[in-house]
Amino acid sequence: MSGSDFPGSRADVHYLKVKQDLLNGRFEPGTVLLETTLGQLYGVSRTPMREALALLAHDRLIERSGRGYLVRERSAEEIQAIYEARIPLEATAAALAAQRRSAIDVDRLDHLLSMRRDEPDHARHPDWNAEFHVAMREAARNTVITSSLGHLDDLLIEYRPDNSPSANTERGYREHLVIMEAIREGDAEAAGEAMTGHLERMRDMRIAAHVRRTANVRRN
Repeated sequence: MSGSDFPGSRADVHYLKVKQDLLNGRFEPGTVLLETTLGQLYGVSRTPMREALALLAHDRLIERSGRGYLVRERSAEEIQAIYEARIPLEATAAALAAQRRSAIDVDRLDHLLSMRRDEPDHARHPDWNAEFHVAMREAARNTVITSSLGHLDDLLIEYRPDNSPSANTERGYREHLVIMEAIREGDAEAAGEAMTGHLERMRDMRIAAHVRRTANVRRN
């Protein structure tokens, strides 16, 4: 269950508002989220905010604490566990995309890779890469996998976002080209294998960056 299971409800509206701010880094790890404080911040009563916070806790984006709800730092072990779920799911999505993609899907994926290639703002490269993954999942035509991967994406968001340029995004782009070619050729096995290798490297890179970042935060 997620907040999207309650379309149109007041709790759902405020769930989405707080979730977006949370994922954008508005609330630092360690921040205590209180119904009254957030209600004042968003201009709503305590009841819909209480329900929205309960939904966020159910989605494991925050956790219950003695004072309210806590924004906590995700651990390296949790990142590892999330990738254990994500890698086989996304590899399956890539293989299915190779089998089920339409001409429109291929054009969309090509367009996203071209936009990423021509993007002068390095801070935008991760956004284009993420959009490629979303479009690839849609080409797989499996709503259960798409929904599950969307939730895993949320769990992987760092609440201290690092928007600095990274050479790793260029390597990620090249790996996306390999995945794209396998999808274009209808080679499900190659698409799945390429996605697995790509995500295994991303997992290792993300865990290493997380460890460095949390160590720096503790020192400061």
